[in-house]
Amino acid sequence: MNHLDLPALTRAAGTVRLPGSKSISNRMLLLAALAEGTTEIRDLLDSDDTRVMLAALERVGVGVTALGANTWRIDGCAGVFPIKDADLFMGNAGTAIRPLTAALTLSGGNYRLSGVPRMHERPIGDLVDGLLQIGADVRYTGQSGFPPLAIHPANVKLAGPIRLRGDVSSQFLTALLMALPLTGAEAVIEMTTELISKPYVEITLNLMAHFGVEVRRQEWQRFTIPVGQRYRSPGVLHVEGDASAASYFLAAGAIGGGPVRVEGVGRNSIQGDARFADALEAMGARIEWGEQFIEARAPVSGQLKAFDVDLNHIPDAAMTLAVVALFADGRCVLRNIASWRVKETDRIAAMATELRKLGATVEEGADFLAVSPPPALAPGVAIDTYDDHRIAMCFSLAALGGVPVTINDPACVSKTFPDYFDTLAEITAPVIAIDGPSASGKGTVAERVATTLGYHYLDSGSLYRLTALAAIKASVALDNEAGVAALAASLPATFAGGRVLLTDEDVTDAIRSEEVSAGASKVAALPAVRAALLARQRAYRRFPGLVADGRDMGSVVFPAAVAKVFLTASAEARAERRYKQLMAKGMPANMHALLKDLQERDARDAQRTVAPLLHCGDADLVDTTRLDIEAAVVAVMTIVKRQPP
Repeated sequence: MNHLDLPALTRAAGTVRLPGSKSISNRMLLLAALAEGTTEIRDLLDSDDTRVMLAALERVGVGVTALGANTWRIDGCAGVFPIKDADLFMGNAGTAIRPLTAALTLSGGNYRLSGVPRMHERPIGDLVDGLLQIGADVRYTGQSGFPPLAIHPANVKLAGPIRLRGDVSSQFLTALLMALPLTGAEAVIEMTTELISKPYVEITLNLMAHFGVEVRRQEWQRFTIPVGQRYRSPGVLHVEGDASAASYFLAAGAIGGGPVRVEGVGRNSIQGDARFADALEAMGARIEWGEQFIEARAPVSGQLKAFDVDLNHIPDAAMTLAVVALFADGRCVLRNIASWRVKETDRIAAMATELRKLGATVEEGADFLAVSPPPALAPGVAIDTYDDHRIAMCFSLAALGGVPVTINDPACVSKTFPDYFDTLAEITAPVIAIDGPSASGKGTVAERVATTLGYHYLDSGSLYRLTALAAIKASVALDNEAGVAALAASLPATFAGGRVLLTDEDVTDAIRSEEVSAGASKVAALPAVRAALLARQRAYRRFPGLVADGRDMGSVVFPAAVAKVFLTASAEARAERRYKQLMAKGMPANMHALLKDLQERDARDAQRTVAPLLHCGDADLVDTTRLDIEAAVVAVMTIVKRQPP
């Protein structure tokens, strides 16, 4: 797909579990590779950049084993890569090529590192200059100061301090800090300029300490690695959630009302980008901090304040702030962001160009950006992303201005967050929730409404029916809460072409049998089963929107739905509909038995302790007793059209 059309969005609310931090993931991978012993890394980010690092480590002989979802075992090589000759393709992963260049330089082999064309435009000269000062043999095979590189064995000597610039990228300092303990000698690095992005160096120092290497720091000018230290595996490590990625969702909460909670990063985060929440709070957003979460809501007034701030400490998250500026009450200035010029693209120029498309007045300088928001955002703008994941992600927030936005080349987010747009949809995509008792017609009506709107459709009842069927097939008693919940959590269900599959078996008709229908009502009353299916149901929320039908769509699963409908009918009318359905399928049916079963099921659904069937106060009531399907669809569409676009 070469573009993604985002609908006009007006609300953001929900909870997001963050993927692992890219900066932490790639640092942990390399440190684990350089250490003595075996390290298990859990919650590792699954992205282009981490795949590049894993592939490179494997190419130089490091033992790399996948243990399960986002969990890897790294067999450390104690600082000496086993394979001494290799060609390494590093894509556009700066967090991989820079520290790996320094580590390979000290490994005594012949290595060639290259990447995509943009990587060959990203500077690495300051790092190479630092390595040359200690006798390394690193050569440019293309343009001087940039990859590709050739590394050869050399007699490295630490005779004096390494003098290093820090005003282009902090990754050069990170690379040297991580590699120099391999020499076993005391190493000193002195900065010759101001060091930018200091919080990223803090991450490096923190992780090095986890692997047993301490660095003495004098302010941000001088770093000393004492003699005789070496990396040792700490055993098992967990990767923090990505604080840079958190910025998009926190911003969505501040713009779109909220609350939006991000889980996986909190008040004790080692990542500087977690302080993005402070910038939002200064704009008036309501921020709540927890040990492992941050939550954002819009200001009480609903209007974000303008800002003029130095953002050198959070350069990646600062890009999100540039888009948030579109929703502020005046001119916003982002200062000290010169490092944007040498990232995946020239981000200052790119951001200015795309912000202007949306109607903003933008001034750009060598190290600043000033954004004056327009009275209203221009609708239907196509955002060019420059093969830059952060541009794609931050400009998706413009749709919260109530205008449709097209994101060109949305797949570029795979660099750090492959599921970004699906995750964004889970808190922003509009949802129409249609609840009601069995046989009220809600399934047929909901499916037709979804077709009319071009939305996705969720028949939540099918998930409970599938759970009941799976339990029956596995001979698990329907009142065995733990056993049924375990089946629900791992349900091998597929919905395709109007058919329902359970482990590749077509069960479309089987789940409509009276036995399974009655079983579904029973298992739906079990709290553990409902909890097991909650995340699965919410995952159906996708752009451009979702119509969901069930018993608790508006009350529990999607409480922030833009429209809620409670569809009902008399028990007699519903029994008659069910009778006709069964007879049409050639299945035996008895009106009296059907009526009795529906009345018992209604009572059971209304009396259950978890998510009882009820007419929410904010849901419109539609009684279909005297309505045919077409009339019921018209009634629901009338309700939907009353909502904001």
